[in-house]
Amino acid sequence: MSRARTFRALHHHRAPGDPLVLPGPWDAAAARVFAEAGFPALATPSAGVAASLGYEDGQTPAEEMFAAVARIARAVDVPVSADVEGGYGLAPKELVERLLEAGVAGCNLEDSEHGVLKDPRAHADWLAEVCAAAGEALFVNARIDTFLRDAGDPGAPAEQLAERAIERAALYVAAGAGCVYPIGAPACVLPLLRSGIQGPLNVHALVGEGPSPTELGELGATRITFGPGLQRRAAEALRGIAGQLKGQLNPGKG
Repeated sequence: MSRARTFRALHHHRAPGDPLVLPGPWDAAAARVFAEAGFPALATPSAGVAASLGYEDGQTPAEEMFAAVARIARAVDVPVSADVEGGYGLAPKELVERLLEAGVAGCNLEDSEHGVLKDPRAHADWLAEVCAAAGEALFVNARIDTFLRDAGDPGAPAEQLAERAIERAALYVAAGAGCVYPIGAPACVLPLLRSGIQGPLNVHALVGEGPSPTELGELGATRITFGPGLQRRAAEALRGIAGQLKGQLNPGKG
């Protein structure tokens, strides 16, 4: 069974409270740690990879992002999904070719650009081209940014944003997306999203706070990702280690 087929199968027939948990490796070493811990698949975070390469979120050149996710995919035997932001302006066929060359089983594609939501129908048309080019070789996760960048109504209640996310989700699923990801959706609207969305639902979890992955699964999440949260926790731990090392130095010899 191909990695893409294995990855797709992991999203289906999951019991409530048993979501697919996908840690987000930012480099090959982190990927190996997560794979050795027994996670069946991984999902790279673009912001975490950017930090590991010395870039701000959203500023990583396409060549460096594809090279980074290729190193991650080569380092482990489990399927890897790559967050490739908005696709870097590549035509659907070329984007799919680059992802397959990198050896990933899936990808995450967002529906906003420069902080502004894209037209949902135009984005769905583009997603349809990506999905057609990919066939069964890639599992596409369509990120929905209404909770991050709601157009024209920043004070809209969460339920209203959820309805807008559901409308976008229907278009993206019809276009061929295997999963949708209303990033930033609060836990209180997950049952509403679950009831209105066909197919797998990706939910973002905070590391060490908020509902646990199991609790998010009980609310309707099919799969759980963490964005750059794990990379940032690792950086915090490293700062602590650095501080301890600095404190062990003799005064004036640091």
